[in-house]
Amino acid sequence: MDVKISNSFAYAFAAALLGIMFFLAFFSMQQNALTFDELAHIPAGYSYLTQQDYRLNPEHPPLAKDIAALPLLFLDLNFPIDNENWTQEVEAPPWWMQFNVGNAFLYKAGNDPLSIIFFSRLPMILLTLVLGAFLFLWTRKLLGNGAALGVLALFAFSPSFLAHGTLVATDVASTLGILLATYYWIEFLKQPTKTKIVKAGIALAFAFLLKFSAVLLLPFFAIITIVYAFLHPESSGKFQTAAKYIGFSIVAGALALAIITPIYQLHITNYPVERQLRDTIADLQPGGVVAYEEAVIWMIDPPVGGLVLRPFAQFARGILMATQRGQFGNTVFFQGDIKAGGFWQYFPLIYFYKVPLALHGLLLLAIFGIFWSIKRQWYRGTKEIFLTWWLKKHFAYAAFSLFIGGYLLVGILGNLNIGIRHLLPIFPFLYILIVWGLKELFAHIHNRHLKYVTTGAVIGLFMWYIASSLAAFPNYIPYYNELAGGTKNGYQIAVDSNYDWGQDFYKLRDFVEENNIEQLHLDYFGGEDPQFWLGDKYIKLDPFNPPSSGWVAVSLNQLQGGLARPVAGFDQPTGY
Repeated sequence: MDVKISNSFAYAFAAALLGIMFFLAFFSMQQNALTFDELAHIPAGYSYLTQQDYRLNPEHPPLAKDIAALPLLFLDLNFPIDNENWTQEVEAPPWWMQFNVGNAFLYKAGNDPLSIIFFSRLPMILLTLVLGAFLFLWTRKLLGNGAALGVLALFAFSPSFLAHGTLVATDVASTLGILLATYYWIEFLKQPTKTKIVKAGIALAFAFLLKFSAVLLLPFFAIITIVYAFLHPESSGKFQTAAKYIGFSIVAGALALAIITPIYQLHITNYPVERQLRDTIADLQPGGVVAYEEAVIWMIDPPVGGLVLRPFAQFARGILMATQRGQFGNTVFFQGDIKAGGFWQYFPLIYFYKVPLALHGLLLLAIFGIFWSIKRQWYRGTKEIFLTWWLKKHFAYAAFSLFIGGYLLVGILGNLNIGIRHLLPIFPFLYILIVWGLKELFAHIHNRHLKYVTTGAVIGLFMWYIASSLAAFPNYIPYYNELAGGTKNGYQIAVDSNYDWGQDFYKLRDFVEENNIEQLHLDYFGGEDPQFWLGDKYIKLDPFNPPSSGWVAVSLNQLQGGLARPVAGFDQPTGY
């Protein structure tokens, strides 16, 4: 099925796919209320640009939030600099103050929350489209026009990207950063010129400024760099070639750090050093402060902190907070159970249930095609197939497979189980591998009837994939496939950002108005302020003393947590 497609048609069709994705994302975005994390990310980004103060949301890098906040600069907004949570005159952990500041910014400072939410989400959609365009261009370079359109179709109709590419969050931005960094690193390996080393360093900095999960690129790049050097030794020998590549890698890493540091400096210009020190100590306290955390605290101390060390300390603080979060995790509901920490089977099953079934079918066909192509080279011998021929010829695809496997392993071993959004960085690589595997499959089918059958199966699976995505519109956050019981029943598997992130609050608000409900006892999980929208109709539900009559509404995230079976060792209060 190697269809020849002209460049002009390919670009036109790609533009159409991205146009459809924009339509689906835009109208899906408008019906979603403020989700839980957006309550922290939106005010954080606005505070960075207007206050040059990084006290809010330091556990995530600034760039995605900066981009989201750019349109807000034209809205003449009031930022609550006198709020006690901003001035930190209340006794509360710094990580929780960001939500209180967010609530004050959106709902208590005289601003229009709907305008803030709408205009801060628009750049996120555009960032998602940039990701799709780059994915198309890279695949086109690797596999040609037809394959690139196939990969872009998988991306454009992905329920997960349509869900999270519309929100002010860091997951889709992280995917873009990781994809760009990987592309430029592989380009540098193939031709280690000064220009490509510089581009690799800039792309690595970009990835780190979008999300700290980019730290996983470091061992990944180290492995593929050494492997590439050994596969392509110069006349000086394998070890000398590897040493040269390691030296170039250090230069690229140093350049990335040289870019990150001044950007962080801009963000802490008005962040008082005493507050930065106090906040850092408070953020690193859980689990005890170990030696390397003490080093970060030392770098902030007024006699030591300066233009170089203070911004680097803020950067390191964020990495340590993200690592700490991954280590300790959240309280998580999964398939009827609840625990403080992670389930090893969480991400494999979430992947299995949260992507369209058609993608699983395409992946199986692709795997068959890849192994078939390897089998046809068996006469070369095992060592030559995997080391000399296959790995050398298909280095990029081997690298993609390594990243997917490593990223999944870290997720499985970690304790932070809050959604398929944390798996988004593997999907672009997975899409490329699927389409490559399908090309390999068709390249080795010589029976005309079998080729017709396989072509029909692939076209059918693509159509099923697209249809399942369109059928979910506009509710992409709670999407589950048919094996999970569909969107209607997916809450029985996992909630949080997989299902209930507070996005349906406007539907509840409209229901209250349409039914003339005078009082509503509500336990809400999300970013909205029920008091702002419902006024005196809203009564915060006490799950330990529920009302004997009247209207009650409970977010599924809270409900499932209350009804779940506690895993041994987890102390769960009862109330529902």
